[in-house]
Amino acid sequence: MTKKKLLEDDALVVKSVGKAFDVLKCFEQTSQSERELSLMDICRLTGFDKSTVQRFTHTLQTLGYINKNESSRRYSLSLKVLDLAFHFLRNDAFIETVNPHLFELCQLSRCRVSLSLFDDTETVYAVRHQYKSEYYSSSLLGKRVPIYCSGGGRSILACLDAGQRDDILDRSEFIAFTHHTVLDRQVILNEIELAGKKGYGLTKEQFVYGELGLGAALLDRHGYPLAAIQLAINQSEISLDEFEKKYAPMLLETVQRIGAY
Repeated sequence: MTKKKLLEDDALVVKSVGKAFDVLKCFEQTSQSERELSLMDICRLTGFDKSTVQRFTHTLQTLGYINKNESSRRYSLSLKVLDLAFHFLRNDAFIETVNPHLFELCQLSRCRVSLSLFDDTETVYAVRHQYKSEYYSSSLLGKRVPIYCSGGGRSILACLDAGQRDDILDRSEFIAFTHHTVLDRQVILNEIELAGKKGYGLTKEQFVYGELGLGAALLDRHGYPLAAIQLAINQSEISLDEFEKKYAPMLLETVQRIGAY
């Protein structure tokens, strides 16, 4: 059953709150070339009529969560949406505990080091440390990556039982982000098995062109994966074999120092 269907059938769900979030989620569709949405854009993306969208955009603007460009009459997210992300990060004891180790690994490896939180069929970047200047989006928090196409995601899947793993893969949408993204389920399962044996996943251009990645899961006291540490570098700097040989021991040592949370 889809999440939308579950919400429709739940008598305790306030439908208008759900619609407000539907409007906010429209802004996931913006891009660097199209940073704002018109009223009709939001109508198209939500399926709501114009009157409904007018009421919700006015309410969200009044509450301070979206801005309206009075010249173009188009909408964008406001700074206030960052408040929830700030308080999430500030109050998360796990992230606070892990972060110094990530910074140390970044300084030691001179690579980009990130913490990706496990969220069902995806991982979400919660901390990102850069040693040198890279492409803009590589520094942003909140980026979601399908769990099947990152080393950290495969390492997380390796820590689940077969039923949990298969359920996640059954519900995953397999997308070719690059020409090298592996979409064959059996090949992905083989990589997950290998990640389980090695303690880390190794990837080449699975999500971003030119990127080599290593990822290892962080577990709770019961052995359940909470997140993964991800280490990435541009393939122009090193071969895949050298990358694994040089940096996998650093990654595993960091995971061992952190231990079970």
